Amino acid sequence: MGITENWDQLTPDEKYEERFKSFIAAEGIEFASKEAEEKYKKHAQMLKDVVELKKPERVPVAPNIGFYPAEYAGITAKEAMYDYEKLGMAWKKFSKDFDFDFLNSCAIVGSGPLYEKLDFKMYRWPGNGTNDNTPYQCVEKEYMKSDEYDKFINDPSGYFMRYYLPRIFGALEPWKKLSPFTYITELPFVGSTMIPVGLPDVQESFQKFMEAGQEALKWIQAVGEIDGETTAKMGLPSTMAGFSKAPFDNIGDTMRGTTNIMLDMYRRPEKIFEAMDAMVPMLIEMGVGAANANNNPFVMIPIHKGADSFMSRDDFMKFYWPSFEKVLLGLIEEGCVPFVFVEGSYNQRIDLIADSKLPAGKSYWLFDKTDMVEVKKHFGGKFAFGGNVPGSLLKTGTVEKVEKYVRNLIENVAGDGGYILTAGAVIDVAEPELLHAMIDAGKKYGKY
Repeated sequence: MGITENWDQLTPDEKYEERFKSFIAAEGIEFASKEAEEKYKKHAQMLKDVVELKKPERVPVAPNIGFYPAEYAGITAKEAMYDYEKLGMAWKKFSKDFDFDFLNSCAIVGSGPLYEKLDFKMYRWPGNGTNDNTPYQCVEKEYMKSDEYDKFINDPSGYFMRYYLPRIFGALEPWKKLSPFTYITELPFVGSTMIPVGLPDVQESFQKFMEAGQEALKWIQAVGEIDGETTAKMGLPSTMAGFSKAPFDNIGDTMRGTTNIMLDMYRRPEKIFEAMDAMVPMLIEMGVGAANANNNPFVMIPIHKGADSFMSRDDFMKFYWPSFEKVLLGLIEEGCVPFVFVEGSYNQRIDLIADSKLPAGKSYWLFDKTDMVEVKKHFGGKFAFGGNVPGSLLKTGTVEKVEKYVRNLIENVAGDGGYILTAGAVIDVAEPELLHAMIDAGKKYGKY
């Protein structure tokens, strides 16, 4: 789907058109009605028009929803992660009751049983470290040591298998005993390399790994049925195939941790650069693989540590942007659309991104706290963008305040097209009448 036999011979623009052609055609989807099929194709075309900086018939209204459907349906966040039937009930009810233009996938919730089987130590989640109604909390630690950069740079997959994964998954702790698979080059080395695999604790860890895989299949089958039914009945295309990351975030978020990556910027900057360069092709492949598997060109990339509050403009251009730009260009080269979720404020670097090598009309940026008038000033005619209705407004505001905010937002930044209305942060809590007010105001004032 979307990939032709002569794919490697196509230009980036041709790959882009092929992906959208297949995405809009909804290949493989059996719709419940002709109306649902027509709605799907219409809304998928709206997405393409926005990316290309055109004006659809009105401003699209997109969800940016986390655990809120569970609260809305009267179940706990824990139940959403552990009971796939209740997960389906909640997310179907939410999609039916809130008239967004695109799918709110239940995949974002994740699988509690899967994380338990792996003994996932990097996160706390509902019922496992947080209370039953509190979403994820990341546990930052030094999961990659300061003297291990070269181990990662020289053999990323081997490093993950024998160092990183045993630290973040308790079930895989024995994997640190394994020999690198690259040792197996010919007959004399097979026996010695396989010896650790015969150890009882290593074999037990592989058994747990397989059980986790079985749980992952169970989970994705449930997610596929829930999202698939919603798409088939309601004609809602998804705005996301899967994820990738910025190389600096990949190191700073979950490998070195915030404190240590800040120290590394002064103590071992060259190692950061080498590690980020090693990550670029992997992160491109991650995004392209998701787009291929899900017949969807949009690859979401949440970005964190490039924000105004974390580093200076100079450091952003030195440490963050060059490798991230390579990932974005690599995705675009393969016809994908980077969907960059700009968390925090980027007021001090929005002009730097606008003046980059990125081609116009090939990416979409969702902003959290950045001044949207400034975004419009610098991104207008270059990149599609969306946001930034505050999550706090959707919980503590009034219908009148929400409508006023949305109207001002549309009047100030959406007039030339290339804009999607959505919340600036992932919504885990809200008031239903305020979420309805955002949707209604978007459709009322967003007509072109």
